[in-house]
Amino acid sequence: MSAPPAEAPTVRAFLSLGSNLGDRAAHLRRAVDQLRAGSDPAVTAVSRVYETDPVGGPEDQGAFLNLVVELAVPPSINPYRLLEQCHRLEAAAGRVRTVHWGPRTLDADVVWVDGVVLDDPDLTVPHPRWRERRFVLAPLAELAPDLVGSDDIDTAGGEVRVVGMV
Repeated sequence: MSAPPAEAPTVRAFLSLGSNLGDRAAHLRRAVDQLRAGSDPAVTAVSRVYETDPVGGPEDQGAFLNLVVELAVPPSINPYRLLEQCHRLEAAAGRVRTVHWGPRTLDADVVWVDGVVLDDPDLTVPHPRWRERRFVLAPLAELAPDLVGSDDIDTAGGEVRVVGMV
């Protein structure tokens, strides 16, 4: 009788998803379903959904729904692969980039990858503003309390309220 094959080691990666145009919940649900269907990298957890007022951008845009997805990625992951995955999710949701920080069907960002520090014009990991945004910190704290302290959430900008699950 042989032992089952050992699983390859993984580290955590966290993506932040948000939507404030159209059927916001459906956009988030589809993005999470697309991530789960690809299963490479594997989705290991999804936070609850939070409703938040927009931070930055035009004053007249509607509230966002936000969540965070945890992925199990190989330690040698190329973070640009995660960025490409985020862009595919946004394209599938029909995102059009016209106004910086403007309304969008889906916004997908790489927030954190264990052991990765990258500062490049196309991608910065950890996300450069993740500690300033309660709409990232509150759902991230559910999945990775080791990364987010209560003081972080208290000093971050924006209000959040839990509105459900995807």
